[in-house]
Amino acid sequence: MPELVAIRTARYMEAQIIKGRLESEGIPVLLRYESAGLVYGLTIDGLGEVKIMVPRHLAEEAKEILGRCTPDDFENTASD
Repeated sequence: MPELVAIRTARYMEAQIIKGRLESEGIPVLLRYESAGLVYGLTIDGLGEVKIMVPRHLAEEAKEILGRCTPDDFENTASD
């Protein structure tokens, strides 16, 4: 199994969007997060923070892909 490195931290919904974007480019992604933050919706002291992890050898490519995106690309577009 390749070594994974964190390339970015984000809120849960943003991390899901980033994961989908990277996977659409063929880059495998693992999201690492503290479950208490997700369950309770907390975003303090690292709770609610999601680390976006990719294989080390693909980290630069993943950062380049995300660098081409605009902040609007990561907005939660789900309607209520």
